[in-house]
Amino acid sequence: MRQQTRPDYSHTGQPSLDPVVVFKLVLVGRLENIVSDRRLLEQCARRLAIRYFPGDEVAEDLPWHSTSSRTRQRYPTAVFEHLFD
Repeated sequence: MRQQTRPDYSHTGQPSLDPVVVFKLVLVGRLENIVSDRRLLEQCARRLAIRYFPGDEVAEDLPWHSTSSRTRQRYPTAVFEHLFD
C-alpha cells in the first residue's frame, strides 16, 4: 500500500496522513455504507471498534474530513482497484 502511494507523497513539509489509515477508512466507509467523509469520521469518533481498526490510538485526534477527502482524491482509481481486489 505504502509503496504504491509513495509517488503521491512529498518528503518535505508536514507529515502526511498515513495511506494505510486512508485505505482502512475507505474500507470502513464502504462496509458501513457511509459515503460522506464528514459522517464517516463522526462515526469513527463515536465508535471505539472503528477507532482501533485504522490503527489509531483512542487518544489520538482523527484527521479532518477535508484532509481525508483530499488524500483519498489524490490516489488514482487504479490504486484502489488493485488494493481492494
